[in-house]
Amino acid sequence: MRDQLSTLIQAQYPLIYVVTPEEERAERAIAEIAETANAESVYVWTVTHGITEYGQTQQTPQRNTVSPEAAIEWVIRQKEAGIYIFKDLHPFIDSPATTRWLRDAIANFKGTDKIIIVMSPVQEVPVELEKEVVVLDYPLPDEEELGEVLSKQLERTNHPPLEPNVREKLLRATLGLTRDEAEKVYRKVYVTAQRFTEEEVDVVLSEKKQLIRRNGILEYLEQDETLDNVGGLEELKGWLRQRSQAFTDKAREYGLPQPKGMLILGVPGCGKSLAAKTTARLWGLPLLRLDMGRIYDGSTVGRSEANLRNALKTAESISPAVLFIDELDKAFSGSAGSSDSDGGTSSRIFGSFLTWMQEKESPVFVMATANRVERLPGEFLRKGRFDEIFFVDLPNTQERGDIFRIHLQKRRSDISRFDIEQLAKLSEGFSGAEIEQALIAAMYEAFAQDREFTQLDIIAALKSTLPLSQTMTEQVTALREWAHQRARPASSSVAEYQRMEF
Repeated sequence: MRDQLSTLIQAQYPLIYVVTPEEERAERAIAEIAETANAESVYVWTVTHGITEYGQTQQTPQRNTVSPEAAIEWVIRQKEAGIYIFKDLHPFIDSPATTRWLRDAIANFKGTDKIIIVMSPVQEVPVELEKEVVVLDYPLPDEEELGEVLSKQLERTNHPPLEPNVREKLLRATLGLTRDEAEKVYRKVYVTAQRFTEEEVDVVLSEKKQLIRRNGILEYLEQDETLDNVGGLEELKGWLRQRSQAFTDKAREYGLPQPKGMLILGVPGCGKSLAAKTTARLWGLPLLRLDMGRIYDGSTVGRSEANLRNALKTAESISPAVLFIDELDKAFSGSAGSSDSDGGTSSRIFGSFLTWMQEKESPVFVMATANRVERLPGEFLRKGRFDEIFFVDLPNTQERGDIFRIHLQKRRSDISRFDIEQLAKLSEGFSGAEIEQALIAAMYEAFAQDREFTQLDIIAALKSTLPLSQTMTEQVTALREWAHQRARPASSSVAEYQRMEF
């Protein structure tokens, strides 16, 4: 990205928009590029001080340049070449006066070496400037730059050299933080432990969780469950275990591409979300949940698209990671005809997300689940978006037995008094979630009577429950028919519910 910025400056692009939360780091890079390009000088504008010359120890602001319009007018009047950095111009850039002054500046800069660089943590480009501006996302520091930060901290604290594997883990854990955040977290590690070892990686990861929490759209999920706690779905689990080393350097050296993602379709309550969540633990990657509801922001035009860009950028900076999107069908079900209801926001969000999935090079594995396949836009189901589309059906008799065993063992150490085979037969047509709820209902019944729950309590709870397979028979049948030719079964055995009559 720095090379791209250097090229634009040397090519005398009059207006460049740099999206970054790291002002000092980006300023330094621009100053170094300017020096290499033999630019006359670099100036910085802020709404608090107006225009000052970059690098001057005693900064003397130019008079009457606090307002953005006056500052741009001052830049136009300058005869010498220079780079003019405008910090946090985004709250003013939609003003008709500011927009007009910027367009006047662009026209005035032709044949000169004057360049305006707008620097902001968010992207706000009015329609009048869309054809004039070049937008660049200034990337977060890579491992090499974070290594410089860590080396300075080690030198400052007279810490002995780190083992290569410890250094690599600390740097990997810091990916996704800004340079300042990395400096602070390394200082925090030293203050807390007075050392840098493999055990201190958790301190760094806690800072990363705080970063995601501040983002507000992504959520960092802690997952205690393992894939062994998912009953059945042997085909799906086998596929995931086969790719447990997919993001390692060894896989790259072997010539394998990084997996893109997986879509899990199926009947509600049959373990889709649980399988998605446990994948991150199996692969040893952070699990991020993207809440599509938080993406949409009707208060400002373009804000929803910016929210999505920021969320995906955060996920990429923390990669390798698993990005979990639950109920994808609800998130994008209205994208095809959204122009009448929301000005086309849903369509733009949908298009941006599809483009990102198709073109992303960062190791972010998308785990998406859906219940209503007919609501999903056809573009999602095209080959190449996901590595595999799995269909999760209602559990068969053996799988229901496994589910009962898992939930009973969570709650009691000795389950020998339960006839799991009988329970599996009596729960025909139940989903995994319905089995768990029946067990909980049986426990509440016994708890209210101050006794231990029994097989009969569970049977009574099953008989009093009307499963989803009966209340939504048409939907389940339609989903099975669609998945028969288009998706891979998640269970190793052929589902026994090919046709059900109730």
